[in-house]
Formats: sequence, C-alpha cells, structure tokens
Amino acid sequence: MSGHSKWHNIQARKGKQDAARGKIFTKIGKELLVAAKEGGSNPESNSRLKDIIAKAKAANMPSDTINRSIKRGAGELGDVNYEEITYEGYGPGGVAVIVEALTDNKNRSAGNIRHAFEKSGGSLGATGCVTFMFDRKGVLIVEKTDSTDEDEVMMMAIDAGAEDFTPDGDVFEITTSVEDFSNVRQSLEDSGIEFVSAEISMVPQTMVALDNDMAEKIEKMIDRLEDDDDVQNVWHNAEFPEGWGE
Repeated sequence: MSGHSKWHNIQARKGKQDAARGKIFTKIGKELLVAAKEGGSNPESNSRLKDIIAKAKAANMPSDTINRSIKRGAGELGDVNYEEITYEGYGPGGVAVIVEALTDNKNRSAGNIRHAFEKSGGSLGATGCVTFMFDRKGVLIVEKTDSTDEDEVMMMAIDAGAEDFTPDGDVFEITTSVEDFSNVRQSLEDSGIEFVSAEISMVPQTMVALDNDMAEKIEKMIDRLEDDDDVQNVWHNAEFPEGWGE
C-alpha cells in the first residue's frame, strides 16, 4: 500500500519540535481541555478526548499534566473558554496552508495570523479556499525497531481497518478514515504497538515541490504561525527538498 507521506514532510522539523516540547504540551493541553469541556472528562464515553489522550501520550506528555488539563476542561480547576477557528490561505510559491486555532480572543488571533501570512509573502483567504485540496484523515506514525516485523504490523493495521500503510525511512505511516481512527489506534495499542504520533490530520491530495530558497521561506512562515500561542496545527502541501534540514 502507498500514499502521501506526512512523516517525510515533518521529520526535518522534528528536532525543532522536540526543542519546543513545552509549547507542544501547552497546545495539546488546550485540546484536552476543550474536549473535556464539550464531552465530559471520561475518555470511555468521550471518544474525542480518548484520541487526544493518545496523541498526548505519543508526545510523551506527563500523565499529571494530561489529568490537570482534563480537570480544567471539566470545570474542576476553574472555567476557561476557547473557540475553535480555522484559517486558510496561501504561502509563498502557491503553497496551500490551513491553520487551526484555539483562542479566547478571535480578533487577536485573526490579526496575528494575517500578519504571519503577509510578512511571509503569503495571503490569508476566505473560508474554503484551500480545504478542498486536503482530506481529513487519521495518521498514526510507528517507529521501526530491530524487532519490528513490517508484514506483521501491516497486517495488524489492515485487519484493524486502516486505509493505507506506508514504510517511510525509519517509520511506518498508517492512514485511516476519521471514523475508523479510534478503533484502529486502540486495536494497535492493544497489540503492543507504540506511536511516535497519533492524530487527526489534514492530508494534502497533491504536493507543491519547493527549491531551497522557497523551502526556507515556507519554513519561516510555518515557524511564525506555530510560535503563536493560539495556533494548534499548521497543515500545508509543501514538499521540502530531499535532505532538507539535515
């Protein structure tokens, strides 16, 4: 099976993400808070919360930090309100960009995100201007080890309901429908599989190949967006040059 490789496009940035682990925990904490606020603090009856807990564990987020975010969402540690907003537009070179935000101030977020687009040579567009270029999918990344049997992992993924299985360097990338994501993740987890990452993603249908100059501009734009405390995720269809960031 083969398909779009999300991991290929993020692995060059992994070191930078690891260095910003505290910020990553903050962003996941907000997701946990919102999920608990909307659906309750019990992951067994709140599938969205259960999936985000899995995402948090894959990012090595401490259990007490996870539990504290859930309690805040359930109102046990004070009431906080965040609104989910999606922004869309184009970066340099015609790269399609989707920004997902959780904010307590829409005006602040809109202004900051617009500024990040424009400062990078891009432009913020209307709702729906690039979403049609992406498919919403579950993406599970499994690290290869000396004891990993590729055929066994692939068959487990397929049997669990995965749509796609892609060996990619030192990882396996497993793609699912949004509806099957929870079941596939739980089935693999029950079989002893651990994830580098596990989340619902916006997967581009086609990629925009970049040269080194354009790749640097896009990376700076992504950095500006991800540095914003209101921004949760930045999805794009940029294909960085082979070996970029190494």
